[in-house]
Amino acid sequence: MATLIRSKLSNKLSNAATTVSNKSQAKVSGMFARMGFQATTDEEGLGFAACDDLDYDHRQGMQMDILTTDEVGGEGSGDGGGLGGDSHYQRDGTGPARSASKDGDPANELNEEKPKITTWEAGWNVTNAIQGMFVLGLPYAILHGGYLGLFLIIFAAVVCCYTGKILIACLYEEDEDGRLVRVRESYVDIANACCAPRFPTLGGHIVNVAQIIELVMTCILYVVVSGNLMYNSFPTMPISQKSWAILATVALLPCAFLKSLKAVSKFSLLCTMAHFVINVLVIAYCLSRARDWAWDKVKFYIDVKKFPISIGIIVFSYTSQIFLPSMEGSMSKPSDFHCMMNWTHIAACILKGLFALVAYLTWADATKEVITDNLPSTIRAVVNIFLVAKALLSYPLPFFAAVEVFEKSFFQDGGRATFPDCYGGDGRIKPWGLALRCILVVFTLLMAVFVPHFALLMGLTGSLTGAGLCFLLPSLFHLRLLWRKLLWHQVFFDVAIFVIGGICSISGFIHSMEGLIEAFKYNIEE
Repeated sequence: MATLIRSKLSNKLSNAATTVSNKSQAKVSGMFARMGFQATTDEEGLGFAACDDLDYDHRQGMQMDILTTDEVGGEGSGDGGGLGGDSHYQRDGTGPARSASKDGDPANELNEEKPKITTWEAGWNVTNAIQGMFVLGLPYAILHGGYLGLFLIIFAAVVCCYTGKILIACLYEEDEDGRLVRVRESYVDIANACCAPRFPTLGGHIVNVAQIIELVMTCILYVVVSGNLMYNSFPTMPISQKSWAILATVALLPCAFLKSLKAVSKFSLLCTMAHFVINVLVIAYCLSRARDWAWDKVKFYIDVKKFPISIGIIVFSYTSQIFLPSMEGSMSKPSDFHCMMNWTHIAACILKGLFALVAYLTWADATKEVITDNLPSTIRAVVNIFLVAKALLSYPLPFFAAVEVFEKSFFQDGGRATFPDCYGGDGRIKPWGLALRCILVVFTLLMAVFVPHFALLMGLTGSLTGAGLCFLLPSLFHLRLLWRKLLWHQVFFDVAIFVIGGICSISGFIHSMEGLIEAFKYNIEE
C-alpha cells in the first residue's frame, strides 16, 4: 500500500514538474520573441490560413510546444505520453514520424496549450502585414490615379478593416444560451461551412488555390524587386536586370532544403526595422525638396488603362485577412480585436497616404515602379542593397508556406492523397519532395525573368487574390452564414463591397493580364 501511494505521489510530482517546465519554456520563448526573435509577419505572412500551426511557429519565433499530461482518470502519463519538440514541422530526421493527417484520431493527438499574445503583439503583426515592403509601389499608383488614388488608399483601409471584422464574426455561432462560441478555426473552415452540405470541401479548395497563387506571386515579386533594385543600383555594370534576378535566385536555392523557419525568423525583426529606417530616409529626402513639389501634377483625372492596375497595387498592400482567424484565436483578449483592427488600419492609411503623396510630389511624372529607384545615385545603392537583403531574407517565408500547402493538398491528405508522402518514416524529405521545391524556385525565377515588371505583377496579384480574399469572399461568407442576424445596413454594406470588389477585381485582372502578355511577348522577341 505504501509503495502504491509513493508511486502515485511520484507520478503526480513528475506531471506537475513537466507542466511547470513546459510553461516556463513557453514564457522564455515569448520573452525572446519580444526581445527581437519574434518573426513579424510581413506580406509573406498572408498565406498562413491553411497552415495555422506554421503561422503560430512563425509568429512565436521558436518551435516550442506545450505538452500537457492526461489527467482525466487521475493517473499521470509522464512515461512516454508526449513527444519532445514539434513533430509536425521539425523535420530534422531525428524526431518521430508525423501523423498522416492533422484531423486524425483524437486519442492520438497532443493536447497543446499555445501561449497567448497580447493586443499590442497582435497589432504589431497586423501592422507589419499591411505596412511591408510593397508600400514602395504606392507612389506609382498615385501617378496613374491622382487624388482618386489617395481616396482609394483610404477606401481600401476602411473596407479591409470591415471585412476583417466580419470574417472573424463568421468563426462564431450562438449556443443554446445565446452566447457566442468559436466553432471554426481558419479561413478554410469558414469557406467549407459556406459550401456545406452539398460541397463540404469546395470552399476550402478555392481558398487554398487563392492562397497558393498569392504566396507564389509574392515569391516572384521578391525576385523581381531584387533584380530591379540591383540593376538600378549599379547601372554602369554590364549585368542586365534578368541576370541580377538569376543571381538572386541562385542565392535562394537553399530554400529548397529548408526544414523549418526557426533560423529565418530570427532575421525578420531586423529586416522590418531596416525597412522602417529606409522609409524614413525616403520621406526625409522628399521633405528636403518640399520647395520643388509639383502640386500641379496631382490631377483628378485618371489613366483609364493603367488605373485598374493601381487598384490592385493598393488592395495588395492591405491584404491581411488570410491569417486573421489564426491570430484572433491566439489573442489573450479576443474582445480587443475590433479596436486593434481600427487603430492599425487608421495608422496604415495615414502613413501610406503621406508616403505615396510626398514621394509623388517629389518626382511627379518621373515616379518609377519602385520609388527607391528615383533616389540620387549617392544613396540609392546603399538603400537598395538593404532592400535586396530584406527581400532575399523574406523570400523563405511565403516559399515555405506555399510548399506546406502543396504537400498537404497533394501528398499528405491521408488515403486521399494524389501522390505519395514527401517525407519518410524518419522525417527525412524524399527525392520527389526536394524536386517539388526546386521546381517551385525555378518557376519563380522564370516568371521574374520573362515578366520583370513589379507594378504589373503586384497589380495582378492584388486584383486576383487580394480583392477576392479581402473583398469578395468575406462579404459573401458573412451573408451566407449570418444573414438571418444581420441588420439592413450590414446587408447593404456586404452587397456593396461584393459588387465593388468584383468590378475592381475583374477590371484590374484584365488590364494587368494585357500588360503582362505584352511584356511577355516583348521579352520573347528580344
